[in-house]
Amino acid sequence: MDGGNHSMVSEFLLLGLTSSWEIQILLFLLFTIFYIATMLGNLFIVLTIISDHHLHSPMYFLLANLSLIDTGVSSIATPKMVYDLFRKHKVISLKGCITQMFFIHTVGGTEMVLLIVMAYDRYIAICKPLHYLTIMSLKMCISLLAISWIIGLIHSVAQLAFVVNLPFCGPNQMDSFYCDFPRFIKLACIDTYRLEFLVTANSGFISMGTFFILIVSYVFILVTVRKHTSGSASKALSTLSAHITVVVFFFGPCIIVYVWPFPTLPIDKFLAIFDALITPFMNPIIYTFRNKEMKVAMRRLVCKILSFRKHSLMHNPRNSGSS
Repeated sequence: MDGGNHSMVSEFLLLGLTSSWEIQILLFLLFTIFYIATMLGNLFIVLTIISDHHLHSPMYFLLANLSLIDTGVSSIATPKMVYDLFRKHKVISLKGCITQMFFIHTVGGTEMVLLIVMAYDRYIAICKPLHYLTIMSLKMCISLLAISWIIGLIHSVAQLAFVVNLPFCGPNQMDSFYCDFPRFIKLACIDTYRLEFLVTANSGFISMGTFFILIVSYVFILVTVRKHTSGSASKALSTLSAHITVVVFFFGPCIIVYVWPFPTLPIDKFLAIFDALITPFMNPIIYTFRNKEMKVAMRRLVCKILSFRKHSLMHNPRNSGSS
């Protein structure tokens, strides 16, 4: 890997999604709407959970953190993708490419582990309801969240350690709208077969392994729920269905992209859009529309905001526009 100092490529040319001007305008409108809706939806969930004491429970603590992570997931590549739609030469520096890959896999790895933590939370709520608040204490929740971030960081750094000093001497065209390990490694000036295998083993097997753990845990929880008839179990089951939907949305594209990433497929970048934009957009909808407590809490928050605004206008008539 000592060829890194002899690299002649300092930036990469991203080919993007399409060369059609009409389609680019359509994509700009769609992606902008999705991105704004994703940010507002997830941040509104976080604000609702923080402001409503009825939602100060382990499940909603984890949900708020998932929403924060989703804002990060959608913000790593989407703003540049939208900006590049109007650029003829879509370039990204070598350091910018490495930085983007670092954050993509750190945040993505963290979300994978957090979804396992959320499944564990549902298991405790259903199988050990009397001990739920004791086991899932605030200290435990913070510890599990910290572990999620540490594992995500290790997952990302472990891959970067093998590719950060790769030599690049051309070509520098990347058939994507963002940087990721499969296409990045392909452009190196050395034989990358072993590195390709390492990336497959790291990202692909972790995605498959995490997905398998989650599916097994959900099946176990569903079997356990059938033995319970209490209201708390029914309530937990309704929340569980939302978790399963999110897992399928999140891991589907990940598994397709990383389990067989070489040679790269043209559909990969469209699946990447799904993970970078669609899934973070869908999560607030799934958790909100399938959760009565969240809907009630959101209505209370909106009423508080409108009441506060009305109160402010009454005491500050100059701000109401009447002069």
